[in-house]
Order: sequence, then structure tokens, then C-alpha cells
Amino acid sequence: MPRLVLLSEGYTGRTYELKADKTTVGRVSDNAFEIPEASVSSHHAEILLRGTEVLVRDLNSTNGTFINGERVTEAVLKSGQILRLGTIEMRLETGAPAAAKPKQALDQTRVIPQGVKLDELSSTGTAPEFKTTGFEKKSNRGAKVFAIVAGIIAVCLLGALLWVVFFSKQ
Repeated sequence: MPRLVLLSEGYTGRTYELKADKTTVGRVSDNAFEIPEASVSSHHAEILLRGTEVLVRDLNSTNGTFINGERVTEAVLKSGQILRLGTIEMRLETGAPAAAKPKQALDQTRVIPQGVKLDELSSTGTAPEFKTTGFEKKSNRGAKVFAIVAGIIAVCLLGALLWVVFFSKQ
């Protein structure tokens, strides 16, 4: 029995078996196959079983219906092909083996650089030396400046008090 296997993040592994001759797919709950995703239209598409064929028909959706990246209004979906409704991707599985895809040769080989391993550091006998770790004690310069300024103000206030006491009597 044909089924749709969702591939998009958040829906991965969710499946829907196509049992009825006509299955509606969309965002709202009155669809046979509800996909609550903003990019899927309320009534996005319908899937029709015609013998051994699975026919997909777009229902004038906002974000389109695609088979293997190609926009369609009505097309036959074959086993292994990717159906995309809005941003939701799903693959049709029929139980029949999917057509073998020819292997593609890589365009180029990329070397992914590897970091330094811990045993390589210890085998050299020297550990890396760091000047700072970011957790050093901060200087207490602000407290020193505050103490000096407070001392100067205290001396000035004491001098003003003495001046008032001695010179106000005359």
C-alpha cells in the first residue's frame, strides 16, 4: 500500500498511508491528511489512486506543489520521488523498489582539517603556555582612587571645620 513519509524537520518519520481513492492534504483539520504548517495551504493538494499510479493534483495552493523540485499542477508521483507542499517534503513509498539512481561522481575532494589531538600535545612534553586565561584578578585601581579622593575631601572638610571654629569667634 502506498504511503507518504515526511522528511522535513519537525515531521521526520511521520507517515500517512494512502488507503482511499482520493486524499486531500492541507493545513486545516477537514483534510484527510492534515499538515499544520504555515507554508501549506488550507486545502493544498489532493492525491488520487488510479490503479497502480499515484496522481498528485495541486488545488491552487499559495506556495505550490513540487515533485523532485519541479512545480506541477497535476502529475504522477512515482515511488521514491520527493513531493513538496510549501516547505514540507515527503517521499512516496509503495513497497516496490525505487528506480536505481546512477551514482554521481564527486566534483572534487575536500580535505577537512583536523584539530590537535590531546595525545599529540602530551607526546611533545610541553603543554601550551597561555599568558592570560581571562580569569585573572582585576586591578584594584578604582578603590585606590576612591580612597585618595575621600581622604582629600576629609582633610578639606576638617580644615573648613577648624577654620569656622577658630575664626568665627573673632
